[in-house]
Amino acid sequence: MSPTDFAEIRELLRNLPAADEAARAAARARQRVLTKPEGALGRLEELAAWLAAWQGREPPRLERVTALVFAANHGVAARGVSAFPAEVTAQMVANFEAGGAAINQLARLAGAELQVHALTLTQPTADFTAAPAMEIGECMEAFARGFAALPEPCDLLLLGEMGIANTTAAAAIAAALFGGGVREWVGPGTGLDGAGLARKAEVVAAGLERHRAALGEPLEVLRRLGGREIAALAGALLAARLRPLPVLLDGYVVGSAAAILYALEPTALDHAEAAHLSAEPAHRALLRRLGKVPILDLGMRLGEASGAALAALVLRAALATHTGMASFAEAGVAARKDT
Repeated sequence: MSPTDFAEIRELLRNLPAADEAARAAARARQRVLTKPEGALGRLEELAAWLAAWQGREPPRLERVTALVFAANHGVAARGVSAFPAEVTAQMVANFEAGGAAINQLARLAGAELQVHALTLTQPTADFTAAPAMEIGECMEAFARGFAALPEPCDLLLLGEMGIANTTAAAAIAAALFGGGVREWVGPGTGLDGAGLARKAEVVAAGLERHRAALGEPLEVLRRLGGREIAALAGALLAARLRPLPVLLDGYVVGSAAAILYALEPTALDHAEAAHLSAEPAHRALLRRLGKVPILDLGMRLGEASGAALAALVLRAALATHTGMASFAEAGVAARKDT
């Protein structure tokens, strides 16, 4: 059942299930007898063990992979912080539904079902330089939408987003949670020029100043500086942790949603891997704060769960080698001599 207020979210975070360490150990034991030097497949081996641990079974499976994309509009877009107008959010949702976006192609390639959730696109959040982006009820409604969106069954969840101006919200969240100068967290987003980048930094600074007294509480950071899609992402991520279910985090905006849970409980992200390193400059700093090493680094900055879909292909490679390779005994290959 979805949480109904901030107190219930905090309570859920105090009672998180652990990974299945027996499944992880069994996966690692299998890796040691496959026809290769130990560790020769590098991170593929650890990813297979991670899947086993968070699916609670050895061998793991990737039969049902789902990409959840949440879309919403931000009032702060009116401040000129994006190279694209706010109406692009709804237009891109229509493009997703028509099958014409990058994520449609990449999800199909990765064998993932794409589910798009549009969150009140006709009503943007408030401009966070003038007021909290969301009332508590709005924030919880979006969080609950994400929490309830997990499909059943599911072996792997890919999280993505769409929302003009949402890298501005992500930058404000990161700055509020982790400190540092605003310029550390603000980037070009959809392609701002120098003047646009300076304006975006000013907007983020104004939002932080407006809400300074409330920024010690991560859920208030989400409510005051975030957006409906970011709240929904946080809800989906928490629901996956409670199931538990392994998750691939897409880029900077998804990372900002993850950062809310991390700030409340650092172990809340143990079931999640960073799919890729975004070209949005602050994403590297955010992943470092979250303790996540990206699987891919392809210079992407699209969002839509596009990086997560590509990383799912790497997980499929990890699973194929883990389950398909022969052991030394099965192949009649001499194992490593003890030294």
